[in-house]
Amino acid sequence: MKRLHVSFGVKDLEKSVLFYSTLFGAEPSVRRPGYAKWMLDDPRVNFVVESLSGEIGFSHAGIQVESQEELEPIFSRLKEAEAPYLPEGVTTCCYHKSEKSWTADPDGVRWEAFFTMHQMDEFGSGPELERLDVTEKDAQACGCSAPKAEATPVSTCC
Repeated sequence: MKRLHVSFGVKDLEKSVLFYSTLFGAEPSVRRPGYAKWMLDDPRVNFVVESLSGEIGFSHAGIQVESQEELEPIFSRLKEAEAPYLPEGVTTCCYHKSEKSWTADPDGVRWEAFFTMHQMDEFGSGPELERLDVTEKDAQACGCSAPKAEATPVSTCC
């Protein structure tokens, strides 16, 4: 079974944890320095707030799977979506060891698909997500859509 993943960057982690704990009626299932995660079943979501990236607001969405076998069909769909594709492989990010890949929708909203193997003691680092940014010129060259926001691309959807 799959679970929606949503991640937000926040200024004040403690205030955000208090707010979302009240909203969800539950304490975070994971608390680490600069990071909190709720694994909710109603709604079925992996909801994260973190203050380590320095970014505020919506960060990205994703699809979390419960087994490694569920990844390949999702990775295949990400590749077929005529959008940038960034296979990250096995990595440590957000206090978890996971296998993941990334894409961005036509408006530049970043999505990840991942399977979490286990928790880690270190936060880890993310991939170079700016590689998902596609300019209009790049998009026209390969026939896909470009994000509307200005971006400095490192790669294209081709």
